[in-house]
Amino acid sequence: MTEDEDMGTQVEPEPAAVAPDEDLPAGIAPEDAVEGARDAAFWAKRVTTLKRPDAPADAINLNVEGKRLASPIKGFGKMWQKTYQVPLSGETVSPTDLIAPWKERFPEFWPKGNSFYGPLTGIAPGEVALLNMTLPGRVKLSTGVLVLYADEESFTLMTPQGHMFAGWITFSAARRAGVTVAQTQVLMRASDPMYEIGLTLGGHRQEDRFWEHTLSALAAAFGEEAEVDTQVVCIDNKRQWRHARNIWHSAAIRSALYIASAPVRLLKKAVRRSGTQA
Repeated sequence: MTEDEDMGTQVEPEPAAVAPDEDLPAGIAPEDAVEGARDAAFWAKRVTTLKRPDAPADAINLNVEGKRLASPIKGFGKMWQKTYQVPLSGETVSPTDLIAPWKERFPEFWPKGNSFYGPLTGIAPGEVALLNMTLPGRVKLSTGVLVLYADEESFTLMTPQGHMFAGWITFSAARRAGVTVAQTQVLMRASDPMYEIGLTLGGHRQEDRFWEHTLSALAAAFGEEAEVDTQVVCIDNKRQWRHARNIWHSAAIRSALYIASAPVRLLKKAVRRSGTQA
């Protein structure tokens, strides 16, 4: 399923992600182009650029305002599809019973040191959430995501320019062989050469641990203790050098500069405060 260039190519949020197709011609909505498409209310409306989301005072709110969305075809590195699954054996846990609390308590299942500041309206199509992440080497990164799709059994987040990767993350639940299976699936390319190096030197493994922890914590919330199955497939082994300039938007670089300039900002505030008191 596809969308226009501003939205980025969309992927049907089912357990198996697919490689992106070409964008639709202007004026043709995806729900009109694909027979049997889901209700359009579950999809985010078309956006040109993201708006800065509200966030607590202690959060770093950078690298969202004015950024465009970035589908995998706009990324630099190799394209990967990563699938993480955990079964919940309890017969009373339906896919909708699993997805509802996953949406409501989404950040609770993340590893410590990473924060998801969702909107007050919750995970709903078109909403923008702020992320404060910790990368390998204890590098701090402030970025965000758009809720591209959300229904009772799945929801999909899409990354903006500057994020560590260009792509989608789909969270879903389905009934298989008598059990409900929770799944996280990522379709991604590193956004720029710096991120590609970081992923190659341990970033991929850290990301795997991140989602494995998340699914384990989700299962534990339902009283389950099950091993997470991880499957990683390289869909495209080529690097897209025409997108190397994406490094200009790097949220990691911009976040580092912001943190490094904190003393200067504090000094300016002190000078303004003293001038006002005088």
